[in-house]
Amino acid sequence: MELFDELNEEQRLPVADTEGAVLVLAGAGSGKTRVLTARIAHLVGDLGVSPSNILAITFTNKAADEMKERLFAMTEIGGMWVCTIHSMCVKILRMYAARRGLNENFSIYSEVERTAVIKQAFKECGFEEEGMLKNAKYHISNAKMLGLSPESYAARCGRERGMDAVIKIYTKYNLHLKQNNALDFDDLLTEARDLLSEDAEAREYLAGKFRYIHVDEFQDTNAVQFDIIKMLASVHGNLFVVGDDDQSIYGWRGAEIANILHFERSFPSVKTYKLQQNYRSTGAILALANASIGHNAMRKGKKLWTEKGEGEKPIFYEADEEAGEALYCARIISEYVRKGYRLSDFAVLMRINALTRSFEQEFTKYNLSYKVFGGFKFFERKEIKDVLAYLRIVSNPFDSEAVQRVINVPRRGIGGKTIQTLQEYADREELTLYDAVLDCDALPLTESAKGKLKSFRDFIKELIIRSEELPLDKLVSYLIKTSGIYDMYFDGTDEGAAKRANLDEFQNSVEEFVRMNEEGSLSDYLQQITLYSDTDEMDDGDYITLATIHSVKGLEFRCVFLCGLEENIMPTPRALDDPKAFEEERRLMYVAITRAKEKLWLTRSRSRYLYGRREPTMRSRFVEELKGELDLRDTGARSYERRGSYNGYNGGYNSYNGGYNGGERSFGQGRGDREDEGFSFGSAKKPPAFEPKPQTAKPAATKSASGVELSRLTVGTKVSHPRFGRGVITARKNETTNLIVTVHFEMAGNKDLAATLAPLTVLE
Repeated sequence: MELFDELNEEQRLPVADTEGAVLVLAGAGSGKTRVLTARIAHLVGDLGVSPSNILAITFTNKAADEMKERLFAMTEIGGMWVCTIHSMCVKILRMYAARRGLNENFSIYSEVERTAVIKQAFKECGFEEEGMLKNAKYHISNAKMLGLSPESYAARCGRERGMDAVIKIYTKYNLHLKQNNALDFDDLLTEARDLLSEDAEAREYLAGKFRYIHVDEFQDTNAVQFDIIKMLASVHGNLFVVGDDDQSIYGWRGAEIANILHFERSFPSVKTYKLQQNYRSTGAILALANASIGHNAMRKGKKLWTEKGEGEKPIFYEADEEAGEALYCARIISEYVRKGYRLSDFAVLMRINALTRSFEQEFTKYNLSYKVFGGFKFFERKEIKDVLAYLRIVSNPFDSEAVQRVINVPRRGIGGKTIQTLQEYADREELTLYDAVLDCDALPLTESAKGKLKSFRDFIKELIIRSEELPLDKLVSYLIKTSGIYDMYFDGTDEGAAKRANLDEFQNSVEEFVRMNEEGSLSDYLQQITLYSDTDEMDDGDYITLATIHSVKGLEFRCVFLCGLEENIMPTPRALDDPKAFEEERRLMYVAITRAKEKLWLTRSRSRYLYGRREPTMRSRFVEELKGELDLRDTGARSYERRGSYNGYNGGYNSYNGGYNGGERSFGQGRGDREDEGFSFGSAKKPPAFEPKPQTAKPAATKSASGVELSRLTVGTKVSHPRFGRGVITARKNETTNLIVTVHFEMAGNKDLAATLAPLTVLE
């Protein structure tokens, strides 16, 4: 068949090997989807296999649709099952619903619906403590992921605190599902597995039907999914799995890397092929990826190569703090856009989405459109919106929407009926919702309900009083500490820790505002946030991708920034005592590096505001492992043994000891510091641990990004900005290098802007 002419030698071998178990270890960018679809087309077009005898399993709807489109262009696919594993399980269960005690029209509950039913079961069991509900939700999700019934989960985890209550809620939850003729997302897998395991007739029919089974992204399978796949392959044994052990990054949601590493234990006669020719990245980027992943012990082993050429060497950059790191990215992106690149050519990747705020704010300053993936935009996250709602009430008690949002956040026992009574009273008397709270004694409510409303009322009154006495940053700190919002997320989960980190980052944003706007008020700050949250000006598709690494697996970009490369961010601290989890962190590094096609920058901050305070940081050990590839000088002996917490580096890292690498792309005399925000960390006399490379002096730019002659940006000049509006220049700094202008905007307050980047228009 002509399709073989389109494949390289590495790809042809597994496509032609159609019988028995076949494992294809497909490196990043090596054309695995092409191999999988070519093999199916070969089976149908060349070997005459009926499409109805072929099963192709993927893990996302997008991947399934892409595979169908490719196959449709290549061969006949009528009757072929090409679907996600969950969709396949739905098909199977609808065929045999009665045997599982279901009606074939059973409902499938989403995560939102599952949460609602768990809450109902929780209440029916007579429980009230919020912490217990969160504990139950976590354990039910974990049990479902592992495919364990309440009884089996109790046998495994029965000694854990509060497990009796969890099992009671879990049992009641399952009863509700049965009564509602419903399954949740995880049930689709466990019910299908149990059907195949317990019903020999169903198993033999389905395993007989599917002569050839194909599984994409095999490294992402969990134990339940692999059980299903093995049973479906039990008759013919023709199982073709494609995956990359080096890209297994979903262990936290049940993916089991052992499925691919030890595939031969289930299929001893397996034939293994490796796809190592990469069609995506340059040689220099692949060299870095190979060097990084080579430190992992739990892997099959392969080395990516390319015919694309060496390309530019990846650059490592260290800023003094996170805003300088974000400014560095903004400057480079702006420089390349002027050379003809599009914003959509760039991705800024990070381990956790709590780091996005500084990038969002810097990109907004310089009118660089962006879109956040792997989480909400920073100021749109629930915990941040809750704090902002409190501040909105303090600033404007007429804001009834803000009152309704937080009247029961954290939970005060103010239920829906009480809020309805408040709203009806407010509507009848033509009052705001807050006025109705103040008049709660006049409402037809129980004394208990009135007491809860008075508690909320008194807290708001205290905030209003303190807003007259405290500076804004102190007010926000008081609000977060005393409202209970921070304590809400001490639930022992990664999600809770991430939300606390977001609240800490929010406080950091307020402190920055106060430093930049000595006379700035609460209403000024809220106005600024409104500007930052406005997404109406996004261009159609041309934006910088700002994302977590997990959310871009499978994607590629011309240019990639991998940011936040510090200990206790990447790798995350919870992985340091677990070799298996630690190697998954390094696989995340590998995935991030291999998203880049042409250019790659790796960045970090010597200090960062996280976990409630600003602290000096340590360079990630994953960077230390690549010193040779990145041409970094040794920064001195460091211990990367875990010492308990983010702040606990044995007291031995109390200064900015991390050194500085300006690389080939430093700005402002190689300092790379955050001068655009009114700081000059570069003037501190800290001896560098390694020297920046010599650079050829460049003439200072004479025009701004919008074409304005810099000589026109004098003190007193009136200017306009696409996002911040009208303003006046009040100061100039760095006259001989990268000019910084301070602009007082009528709506957004003071901003220090790099003159060559800022989209300023001089107003005549």
